[in-house]
Amino acid sequence: MKVVARRRDGYVHDVEIEGGHTLVVDEPAFVEGGRDAGPSPTRLVAAGLAGCTAVTMEMYAARKGWDVGAVEVDVDVEYEDFAPLSFAVTLRLPAGLSEEQRQRLLAVAAKCPVHKLLAGETEVVISDQIEELPDA
Repeated sequence: MKVVARRRDGYVHDVEIEGGHTLVVDEPAFVEGGRDAGPSPTRLVAAGLAGCTAVTMEMYAARKGWDVGAVEVDVDVEYEDFAPLSFAVTLRLPAGLSEEQRQRLLAVAAKCPVHKLLAGETEVVISDQIEELPDA
């Protein structure tokens, strides 16, 4: 799977995700040069964590045959100098679940791929390639 970010103007970038998905990233307007034309990359990470956690729990519940109904995942991000310092994840689960089901969903939530990435369990390698790119 490949993702490509291409500068549009200033901090605004078009991001193409293999499979035909596109989105825009930018920095908030309070950041010099930011226009708030899209979520910041760190906000996308928080969105990915919330979505991944929800889907992971729901997939697990479906395999177990549990009807979990409405599930919400809140992610609060604490920043220091524009960099995420911590992510606080709150699961909003239906009242009708047993204590065992709740405990299993809590454990499964910590196993979503984005959580593992943020916990430092995924290798990231950075390299460069020199080529002429068109001006944005």
